[in-house]
Amino acid sequence: MTDPLGPLLDLPGIAEAVQSARETVDAVHRHPANRRGWPTTAAEASVRAARSSAYLDGGNPEIPDEGEVTDPVLAGALRVAEALGPLLPVWQRAPLQALARLHLLAAADLIDPAEDDRLGRPRSARGVSGRLDLLASLVTGATKAPAPVLVAVVHGELLTLAPFGVADGVVARAAARLTMIGTGLDPKGLTVPEVAYLRRPERYREAAEAFASGQPDGVRDWVVLCCEAMEIGAREATSIADSVNA
Repeated sequence: MTDPLGPLLDLPGIAEAVQSARETVDAVHRHPANRRGWPTTAAEASVRAARSSAYLDGGNPEIPDEGEVTDPVLAGALRVAEALGPLLPVWQRAPLQALARLHLLAAADLIDPAEDDRLGRPRSARGVSGRLDLLASLVTGATKAPAPVLVAVVHGELLTLAPFGVADGVVARAAARLTMIGTGLDPKGLTVPEVAYLRRPERYREAAEAFASGQPDGVRDWVVLCCEAMEIGAREATSIADSVNA
């Protein structure tokens, strides 16, 4: 059978970007602080990822020193971050079920209680269901594309589809994070690619729109951007690990 993502590997610059992303992420896992103390660094990475993701969706990324988080976008992003570990087996086996759970957690404070039946339920817009099914098949083994490419496609497709209509960005970035972990690209969840998107939000949105166009150049630019973000996220992880060793 033809690999649905196979043609992406022939686009210029993809192979080099994938290799560079892999090498940079691998190096983080060899950092002395991450050999035994990785739960501490992974926890910090998770919080930084949630804060960045919330800000990209219009939330307030500041976590109060005392009291509960009141910003609904940040609260949802933090709930999602906490759930990624338990959700990993579900994501690998039944991605659509995992997406529903991610949305329920991300959007719980953003949807009117009278409409809470929308939580975890994709929109009925034309084409959404079919493309989600195709995405689920990719996650569960329908492609042999390198992990960074699959991560980028999962991320880009969910941004493009906006399947739930609310909190789709938080869900898309969380699904990309799950894919990084589940494919073994970043098995301990140490990196924070979300900070790269936060630093250049306009480029992030422009590249996502280019991916949505389906044009080869647009898809290429998106995949390369995601690979670059993985490298920046790995450098963020290194700074976290260095602070633990300090």
